[in-house]
Amino acid sequence: MNGHILPAMKTFAQVLDLAGELGVEEQESLVEVLQRRLAERRREALLVAVASARREFRRGHCRPATPKEIVEHILA
Repeated sequence: MNGHILPAMKTFAQVLDLAGELGVEEQESLVEVLQRRLAERRREALLVAVASARREFRRGHCRPATPKEIVEHILA
């Protein structure tokens, strides 16, 4: 990255400017890495949500429902 070392805190605009200094292939690689990291974060968040929902269900804080019941509840 042209000798730039990222300090601990950068603004979004600064990061974009630094990324703009990369070559096209490096920018494409950066995008791929960021997409993989985002996908992993989403998977981790989903796993946490599923585990929480299962705990709530086991404790009797929720009950099974059909898709129709869920939609009716949302629209009510």
